[in-house]
Amino acid sequence: MDLTDLGAELRRGFDEKTAAREAGLAGSRNVIRSCGNGIRALHRGEIESAQGLIDDAQRELDEARRTLEGHADILMAGFVHDAEKELAEARITLALVTGAPMPTPTGMAVPPSAFLKGMAESMGELRRHILDLMRRGDLGQCETLLDEMDDIYYLLISMDYPDGITHGLRRLTDVARSIIERTRGDFTTSSIQSSLRDALQKHGELLD
Repeated sequence: MDLTDLGAELRRGFDEKTAAREAGLAGSRNVIRSCGNGIRALHRGEIESAQGLIDDAQRELDEARRTLEGHADILMAGFVHDAEKELAEARITLALVTGAPMPTPTGMAVPPSAFLKGMAESMGELRRHILDLMRRGDLGQCETLLDEMDDIYYLLISMDYPDGITHGLRRLTDVARSIIERTRGDFTTSSIQSSLRDALQKHGELLD
């Protein structure tokens, strides 16, 4: 029995799939790297740079998915989902910090599970931004963002579906709740300290 031609055909299929996997994996890593750099730029106040890096990540994700067309098994392997989640986190964080409209999974072409997980993880980045605002004394903006964090949490807990559908959203929602509670506690402490400083300053002015 001569299986040479069959073997060659099978190897071609695996070669194509391996090449697609490597390209998709590299693209997904680039997405995650660009998103991380974009969020760091955002925390430094470099809004245009952050927007550019996150837009780059969107293009890289789109290219990775095109590369994996016809390879659904690899597309669903997990690394593309992780990249989609990171992009959602970056876009949502950018929107919350800059006051832009909230992105949507349809607009980003990402599945709802990745979008919601990115939304949950954006709470950690928003906490960092709020702490920076507290240090600058911008308590009014802190309160606005805390209200938006609450709105997001209420949306997350309303997604009462099995983990097999949401891919672990429940655990991330619990983490988000903890982050919000700690941030609100820090905000309350900062507000009390600010009020006390103002009262002491006014008292000092009266004594003068």
